[in-house]
Amino acid sequence: MSKHTKEDIHRLCDEQNVKFIRLQFTDILGVIKNVEIPVSQLEKALDNKMMFDGSSIEGFVRIEESDMYLYPDLDTFVVFPWTAEKGKVARLICDIYKSDGTPFEGDPRNNLKRILREMEELGFTDFNLGPEPEFFLFKLDEKGEPTLELNDHGGYFDLAPTDLGENCRRDIVLELEEMGFDVEASHHETAPGQHEIDFKYADALRACDDIQTFKLIVKTIARKHGLHATFMPKPIFGVAGSGMHCNLSLFRNGENVFYDPKSDLELSDTARQFIAGIVKHAPAFTAITNPTVNSYKRLVPGYEAPCYVAWSTSNRSPLVRIPASRGLSTRVEVRSVDPSANPYLALAVLLKAGLDGIKNKLTPPQPVDRNIYAMDHEERLAEGITDLPPSLARALEELNSNEVMVSALGAHIYEHFVEMKEIEWDMFRTQVTEWERDHYMKVY
Repeated sequence: MSKHTKEDIHRLCDEQNVKFIRLQFTDILGVIKNVEIPVSQLEKALDNKMMFDGSSIEGFVRIEESDMYLYPDLDTFVVFPWTAEKGKVARLICDIYKSDGTPFEGDPRNNLKRILREMEELGFTDFNLGPEPEFFLFKLDEKGEPTLELNDHGGYFDLAPTDLGENCRRDIVLELEEMGFDVEASHHETAPGQHEIDFKYADALRACDDIQTFKLIVKTIARKHGLHATFMPKPIFGVAGSGMHCNLSLFRNGENVFYDPKSDLELSDTARQFIAGIVKHAPAFTAITNPTVNSYKRLVPGYEAPCYVAWSTSNRSPLVRIPASRGLSTRVEVRSVDPSANPYLALAVLLKAGLDGIKNKLTPPQPVDRNIYAMDHEERLAEGITDLPPSLARALEELNSNEVMVSALGAHIYEHFVEMKEIEWDMFRTQVTEWERDHYMKVY
């Protein structure tokens, strides 16, 4: 991401014929919101004077506290390459501030910055994230609405003609690169219609910005191909769901503090303590990293998604895996996260969990190098392996009882998140589904 001044942004708008600016932010549920302004209002926006009604955003503030300000992060300026020739659209990602000039506690991006400051107080300088977001492509109908018809029947690493999403995926990569992404790989995933595009790791804040931008680009380019892209964790029964594995690494002045060439597995004490924090708080942070009712349809045995709390260096069935790379590339991969998660909140709880392990010098359990899916309940108990919450309701109970994870969200986000998710669970719980009618109407 380039460093920009106000003058740079004005010059780029002139050079690239930008006519509109999207002032973009993310709500508590992870949904991208924006206020679009004509370029004539750019100076006002760059001076942090652009106001909006916070009471209109779910989970933000009450109507009597509605005046909020958008503070653009100048380094997030980018021009959307697919916009019209007669006038392009650019975007700036914003932090949200209250009318008294203080950061808004309900802004997920500001909240992540708060946890990053806690990290710096412990003597660390950088927290990096390499995300692996997966998505499905479905065909659109004649009205432009998504269907359940997949556009291919490919499998892992398949090529055209089996992978009919290849051209769409290639166009997505080209757009990403034009917007400054360093794309490392793109390929068909395990399930029919499922795809993955991996881009280079970045510091946590930029990586979360990139995830939100990535989702927007994928959906936009897919529609140009007559397709609907969804980051829903489990859109189809009986196939693998979509994850967003998070590769995490912690640095101090350019040195990866997870790496110790002299220790067992070349993992430092700091890395082990970080892993211990992740393992300890996993049941509670699952409500954030897997925030929808549908998320728990993915976290079941048999589809490579982790549903057990354990760690390993050699297999992909546990929650945490340590990839083989060492040196600067030493990292902790948390495999449970799915792409419906708000990335700013997910990174806040993951970092807070790891830092809690470091602060309290926690010791992780022994790594599990067997296939956990092949172990029965008694074997898992003997190894000290516990289960992730099986539902959103249970995950919320775990979150409510964990002070560290509550503090990672702050009072405002925690209270509003739980309130919204309890409503979501109750709406789901009281629904009568087609499955129930198929199974019970003729029997009882």
